[in-house]
Amino acid sequence: MLKRTLLGATILAGALATAGQAQDKPDEITIGVATFLTGPASVFGVPARDAAEMLAEELNAAGGIEGVPVSVNFIDEGAGGEAFTAEYRRQVEEEGADIMFSGISSGNCMQIAPLAEDLEVINIMWDCGTQRVFEEGEYDYVFRTQSHATSDMLALVLYLLKTNPDFQTIAVVNQDYAWGRDSWEIFSTALKAMKPDVEVVGEFFPAFGAPDFSTEISRLSAMRPDVILSTSWGGDLNTFVQQAAQRGLMNQSQFVLGLGESSLEALGSALPDGVIIGGRGDHYFDHPEMVGTEAFDGFVADFKERTGAYPIYSVFHMVQAFEALEAAYSKAIEANGGNWPDEQQLIAAYEGLEFQGLGRPVTIRAEDHQGVEAQLVGTTVQSGDYSFATLTDIMIFDGEQIMTPVGENSIDWVSSLTPDFVDEVQPTTFD
Repeated sequence: MLKRTLLGATILAGALATAGQAQDKPDEITIGVATFLTGPASVFGVPARDAAEMLAEELNAAGGIEGVPVSVNFIDEGAGGEAFTAEYRRQVEEEGADIMFSGISSGNCMQIAPLAEDLEVINIMWDCGTQRVFEEGEYDYVFRTQSHATSDMLALVLYLLKTNPDFQTIAVVNQDYAWGRDSWEIFSTALKAMKPDVEVVGEFFPAFGAPDFSTEISRLSAMRPDVILSTSWGGDLNTFVQQAAQRGLMNQSQFVLGLGESSLEALGSALPDGVIIGGRGDHYFDHPEMVGTEAFDGFVADFKERTGAYPIYSVFHMVQAFEALEAAYSKAIEANGGNWPDEQQLIAAYEGLEFQGLGRPVTIRAEDHQGVEAQLVGTTVQSGDYSFATLTDIMIFDGEQIMTPVGENSIDWVSSLTPDFVDEVQPTTFD
């Protein structure tokens, strides 16, 4: 914590020395946004791009941030690691990005965090889920405006144990990269801590972007596990579910899709009743606590009209990044006596920031820059109200209860949980 303490002292000294002095407003705030624009993950990344464009337009139409408009430049995460980091650096050094929103891939986030620190540019991790970023490193310029894999996975485990406590065997099919491996380690560790008698009968990690899951499906059909987990996402998840449904596997085992909210509309009738679905936060176009509010209903309707689809959790995460940006500037300007803040004052404003997107309020912890948000989990039903499955038996878990405490390692923390934890955590429930 020494580096951050020294930074805080520098910020305070600077604020005292310049109190009452106005920082010149810039002509605009340039935001560099990393998202998948090509490849199988674009089914997830393009809606987020559409949301960023829409949010920037609406923000500028309302006068920008204290009269300063925002502009958005995009980086394609689908270009690959080397090209991605090179373009990230170019956005900052040549295009003059004032702040970066990056990114989706957990692997990319692990690369970007130290790069942002080196470039001394504020980086908002607007979507990536790896818990390792802030548990393995300490950063002054890097923040996350949503939860990470631990609360995502813990909500799924709790939901599964509350609704289907008697299962005995489980298998996993996850993408073979940081998110797929890390999310399974968290899920399986938490599950064994709260249900010690569970048996893992299969672990499959097909390559990212795999077009064919027939081998995995054949082996799962023979194994007949009680539960099959997948925290895959984007085109990979859609392909796996479609092929599993065609082979009847989804009628054989209880499926748990940790990121399934993002594929409800895309999968249409392929997703049967009874699948447990997570949304990486309390994100859902029919959120039971948000439907009926002007901001939520208006955004969902506008996004549907603009894109032809309902918003998914990557879209809601982009909303949170923009809401946090506005809230941080507002907080920094107020702390600066109504004057425009410098970068260090904006950093100070992000620490401990409380804001609200289109779900329950979110807090960015001052100690480690990690966002804490609620988690929504439900079960699919083909009700006929839509051309795709929606959610019933929804539970919303409080983020604080299921987020790794400051300074602790996620695996160590979840391994210390006991079966009593299932009853200790009481979510809000909706039919």
